[in-house]
Amino acid sequence: MSPVAGIAAISKPAGVTSFAALSPMKRRLGTARVGHAGTLDRFATGLLLVLAGPYSRLCADFSSLDKTYLATVLFGEETDTLDPEGEVVARAAVPSREAVEAVLPAFRGSIMQAPPVYSALHVDGERAYERALRGETVEMKARPVEISGLELLDFEGAKARLHVCCSSGTYVRSLARDIALAAGSRARLEALERRSIGPLSLETAVSPADFDPGRDLRLLDPALASALGLRPRIIAGPAEKRFRNGGILLPEDLSDCIMEDAAPGTWSSDHAGSAVFCHDGAFLGVIEEKGERIRYRFVMPEER
Repeated sequence: MSPVAGIAAISKPAGVTSFAALSPMKRRLGTARVGHAGTLDRFATGLLLVLAGPYSRLCADFSSLDKTYLATVLFGEETDTLDPEGEVVARAAVPSREAVEAVLPAFRGSIMQAPPVYSALHVDGERAYERALRGETVEMKARPVEISGLELLDFEGAKARLHVCCSSGTYVRSLARDIALAAGSRARLEALERRSIGPLSLETAVSPADFDPGRDLRLLDPALASALGLRPRIIAGPAEKRFRNGGILLPEDLSDCIMEDAAPGTWSSDHAGSAVFCHDGAFLGVIEEKGERIRYRFVMPEER
């Protein structure tokens, strides 16, 4: 039989961790080798990409994609976690819509952002939230992130809805905190919904309870590989067996996959990651190309 492998778009409900949302899927897949790309906080909802079997090796590639969110921001109070589950640590007057709109341009483009103290990032070898739970003072250093889109959709009472397009590593909780401070207020997230990860949309997602492996697992194809930043490559027929066995590959064994919507000259000769396909479109694995040097990252197991 074929190994269980593929990508699934899941709609995570509120009130469960990303890890817990995978439990019903693991039972249906019959394997514990299931990972996800881009954790969502317990209170958050929306798109969670699940990778099963050998595809779990692609978690880092999917996690690095840009993401879009719908964020509901509650002005007037800030919690220690910057979300509805924390304790209130500061209060301030609710700003006007005009005040909020006036500061938004400063948060578009490349900005420096300090992650929340209650996050899974490592500080001195330990998760930041674990140190915060012990009452330690944790300093979170600002780091660069990219906000490619930031729009105020509506503002009613103390709540505003924002549409956010951002790079991997962006914390929308921190964005809400910083926008409020710039507008002379305080804020936390009331709700957060992830709408997309790269080219994959929440509109195609199913709930964990409704997940059907035969229907909902998607295999990598050249277009999706290209969206991930992987160079889609076709391997010459005689070299396919060598690839599956981890044998030596030569540059002439590989050619670029021609796609109608792909711009010419996108890939350099030393592009680090390449997704390799056979002529019938089956995904074989990922390699790294550095000039004449070719190194395997992983190889998909053969069907039995």
